[in-house]
Amino acid sequence: MSDWFHALPVAWMFALIFGLCYLGAALPYLVIMLLAKTEWIDSFRHVSPGFLSPIGVLFGLFVAFTAVQVWNDNDHASAAVDREATALKSVLGLDASFSRESQARLRSLIADHIQEAISQEWPMLAHRNATISMTPRHLAEALQLTLDLAPTTPGQQIAQREMAQAIEVALDARRQRILISRSEISLLKWTCLLIEAACVLIAIGLVHSQNRRTAAITMGVFATGLAACLLLIACYDRPFIGELTIPPNSLQQVLPDTSQAH
Repeated sequence: MSDWFHALPVAWMFALIFGLCYLGAALPYLVIMLLAKTEWIDSFRHVSPGFLSPIGVLFGLFVAFTAVQVWNDNDHASAAVDREATALKSVLGLDASFSRESQARLRSLIADHIQEAISQEWPMLAHRNATISMTPRHLAEALQLTLDLAPTTPGQQIAQREMAQAIEVALDARRQRILISRSEISLLKWTCLLIEAACVLIAIGLVHSQNRRTAAITMGVFATGLAACLLLIACYDRPFIGELTIPPNSLQQVLPDTSQAH
């Protein structure tokens, strides 16, 4: 789906999705009720209610299959942001072993990386413009600075090694959030899910074609459940855009520590 849809407030997405689902239920209802007044009613009578069970199970599997990707992407995106922040925080906890000059330079580079991630990368994540080919120059410089340090004690050697490993973890976490930002439910998956939902609606209408009120109630209830599923999936389909976006809060919490001196 396009950025404008995912960027809508949840209330507007609610109104749009529920409205379209009710409209999508009303159209087959009207067609079936009109056909029920013709010779088609004889065919409709032979549609077994037992048909609803397997087709309903198939629809449930489609929803589960689609939702799994959404939940996994959100969990992994959130974990990647937290892992990046934790790794940078670890660097700041180890740099006290070295000179104030090296410490100040390292903290400045980390602060610049976080500021750039918040102000530049997050909007790019929202619009799926960020790529792993984009080099985080401040973090790369921080890694180079760490490797260029000349440890003179065993403690400094351990600190240097762990700082370099932490920066590499932060780089990997950044790559992960960029890759996840480019993931979304494909048009094919949305199409198959909606086709299966339409089949369930039609099946419900056929089974209850002899009773208009029952057909309207059951199709309306299913349309409501369908809309709720689609709303939940659509709200979390893209982790870095919309009202329920994953914010860079954990990275922002590291910023105050970058200005502290030991």
